[in-house]
Amino acid sequence: MKIVVIGGTGLIGSQVVNNLTQLGHEVIAASPASGVNTITGEGVAETVAGATVVIDLANSPSFADKDVMEFFETSGRNLLTAEKAAGVKHHIALSIVGSDRMPESGYMRAKVAQEKLIKESGIPYTIVHSTQFFEFLASIAAAATEGNVVKLSPALYQPIASADVARAVSDVAVGMPVNGIVEIGGPDKIGMAELVKKYLAKNNDPRQVVTDVHARYYGSELTDDMLVPGPDARIGKIDFEEWYVNQPKKSNH
Repeated sequence: MKIVVIGGTGLIGSQVVNNLTQLGHEVIAASPASGVNTITGEGVAETVAGATVVIDLANSPSFADKDVMEFFETSGRNLLTAEKAAGVKHHIALSIVGSDRMPESGYMRAKVAQEKLIKESGIPYTIVHSTQFFEFLASIAAAATEGNVVKLSPALYQPIASADVARAVSDVAVGMPVNGIVEIGGPDKIGMAELVKKYLAKNNDPRQVVTDVHARYYGSELTDDMLVPGPDARIGKIDFEEWYVNQPKKSNH
């Protein structure tokens, strides 16, 4: 089966490409570097020609509200138009648990717009809603840092390892389209501030984590139900401790 992975060289994409190649599929890792640009449309039609499955893992280079909306709408339209012409049988996109519960967030509004295009395209589809990745802990801390203080919401979330995300996306790719949403999450619910505090402590990072219910994440104040998947979610195997042990350690030299 020919499977095209848009964003196939990224954190999730490279692992998905590896998983599906090992299963014996013909997998194309598509990205601007390989001459496939979903914004300009360059190389898109040629790449999806003959594909049975297209997996869209592309992300906007800018998170500014206007930029991110333009990225997901333009990229989505160009990709879906080419897929329709090529007779693609299954479109898969990676989105975020809670995207529809955070209308204050420009990024989440853009993901909702992307999902709407997919649902209306007429192409059989599966949208994978994932919780936040453990790999984002450093950037979550960085975005919330002022001076030596990290202000974060105490709201619960259920972070997941990128390897588990890639495994779930790969499973969806070899299955039938659900024409709906599949939710995935990590094995444990924990407060965002609590986990970042634990992560910084493990890294001997001197920043102080302060819990603030008004702290914003992607532009939204959080409640405990916003970032947590529902009861039918597929749960990853890798917890925080196992994930952390397997991270490349930063040298102090």
